[in-house]
Amino acid sequence: MRGGTRAQFDPSAPTKGTNQLRTLRTLLPYLWPPGEPGLRARVVIAMLALVAAKAANLVAPLLYARTVDQLTGTAQLLAVPVALILTYTTGRALNSILSEVRDGFFARVAQHAIRQVALQTFQHLHALSMRFHLERRTGGLSRVIERGTKGIQFLLNFTLFNIFPTLIELFGVALILHFAFGFAFSSITLVSVFGYIVFTVVITEWRTQYRRAMNTADSEANTKAIDSLLNYETVKYFGNEALEAQRFDDSLVRYQKAAVGSQVTLSMLNIGQQVVVNVGLAIVLVMAGYGVVNGSMTIGDFVLVNTYLIQLYMPLHFLGFVYREIKQGLVDMEVMFELMRVGQEVADKPGAQPLVVSHGVIEFEHVTFGYNPDRVILKDVSFTVPAGKTVALVGASGAGKSTISRILFRFYDVDNGSVRIDGQDIRDVTQTSLRGAIGIVPQDTVLFDDSIGYNIKYGRPSSSQAEVEGAAKLAAIHDFVRSLPEGYGTRVGERGLKLSGGEKQRVAIARTMLKNPPILLFDEATSALDSHTEKDIQASLRKVSANRTTLMIAHRLSTVVDADEIIVLDKGQIVERGTHRDLLVARGRYAAMWSKQQEAALYEARLAAAVGA
Repeated sequence: MRGGTRAQFDPSAPTKGTNQLRTLRTLLPYLWPPGEPGLRARVVIAMLALVAAKAANLVAPLLYARTVDQLTGTAQLLAVPVALILTYTTGRALNSILSEVRDGFFARVAQHAIRQVALQTFQHLHALSMRFHLERRTGGLSRVIERGTKGIQFLLNFTLFNIFPTLIELFGVALILHFAFGFAFSSITLVSVFGYIVFTVVITEWRTQYRRAMNTADSEANTKAIDSLLNYETVKYFGNEALEAQRFDDSLVRYQKAAVGSQVTLSMLNIGQQVVVNVGLAIVLVMAGYGVVNGSMTIGDFVLVNTYLIQLYMPLHFLGFVYREIKQGLVDMEVMFELMRVGQEVADKPGAQPLVVSHGVIEFEHVTFGYNPDRVILKDVSFTVPAGKTVALVGASGAGKSTISRILFRFYDVDNGSVRIDGQDIRDVTQTSLRGAIGIVPQDTVLFDDSIGYNIKYGRPSSSQAEVEGAAKLAAIHDFVRSLPEGYGTRVGERGLKLSGGEKQRVAIARTMLKNPPILLFDEATSALDSHTEKDIQASLRKVSANRTTLMIAHRLSTVVDADEIIVLDKGQIVERGTHRDLLVARGRYAAMWSKQQEAALYEARLAAAVGA
């Protein structure tokens, strides 16, 4: 395992639900955040308000029962019932007021926890390896974060402020009934409530399979929809709208079946809950009725028992829904926290120091690398890019050229050998400093769905507008941008789809030029440009790469004729090296490639001339 733990993660895979206690333990520190005395004080105040609200809720029915006794007895002074009524209504009001105080004080704690978890998950995703992101399902990951943060919010709101208070109230009511009316009343109440809870838990556990199936189908549908829309042009090129709709509908059908099963079992659950609740209520009220008849209880006592039971059963009806949602929230949180536990395959060593670039010499020494053990890409590759010089890597597709760029950026660690910059093994320095020292224009340029100015400025966010425009001029895109109605404020669309391939690549070149790094890497930097623009860009690249260490990866050999050294790769090995002139004289692999490309260029020129004629 190179550089860390290579963990597998499938956001659409159902979880087994065995790690829920670990999930709760993971969440707890966010609710009692270290170094946040203000937030901790809010937690304490919210909990005190919660307890006080429940105390008021327990006292209110006692006052109500005594009021009923006063009103049904011999009419004496109205002052006593009025006082009881006012005290009763005050207790009811206090319950509501304290509940709102609790929610108000805890809101900042809950939102802070949600923000921290979401932020850390987002940061962790950026810290994961290239391998993870090549295998990722973006739509599924976005749903993991979305559902996970919603699960936290639901869990906090309803576990702390519904289940926990209901349990407090349950035991409070049981104690009052026990001391006021005897063991039978409290025991039957507890048995009926716990019977309800057990029934709800058992049936809900059985129903979880349907909710997980819904989650899986939902993630699949969302992933397929996003993937299809991101590849809109490809869908249109091949006329496969019906195929994409069918793939999407297949996931929706699975979701539909799971959703129907979930609804049917929900109805079964609700029916069973009603039976359990009302059997318990009927038994206790019959006992209270006998008590009134034989004189051991008053009408107020009968009302008190009924009020307490209704007061308990109302949240219990809601508790069924809450438990189901908490179970789902725990599943969603479990998946999100599992994502956060995926190890970094490539990580900074403890105590890693920043890269110090004095000259910018790059050395690959006996590098062997494979994405998988059975797929070796580079085999004992050694070369040096001297300070301020330009070295080009050429070869057929699959020869390992772009893999070298990924290794240089340390997206992967090598299996054997080493890569050094100014004598420093890149595995011993921080990844941030390494990538900050290298500027790249990749073969596949992907832009953010923002303005052209933002995408250029991304190379150095602190740069001024004048610096952005200067970089755009070097990349020969300034005049084009100025010709647009919104200039540098023009939005490029998702992944830059509103720009042509050449325009996107020139934005990428400007972005790298603005970064102004000591080491440059051009990975097919002009592959999407026409011949005229390519010549302009080549002149700009020669200007910006002057006196900088530059590594060029190219398929089009005309772009590397001026390189100080050209390295020819074939099946992960260096088969030739030298200057353009030397390699042509050698009449080897490079010369053959050059000859074929010249013939192709001549054929295209003749064809263009014929079409023009």
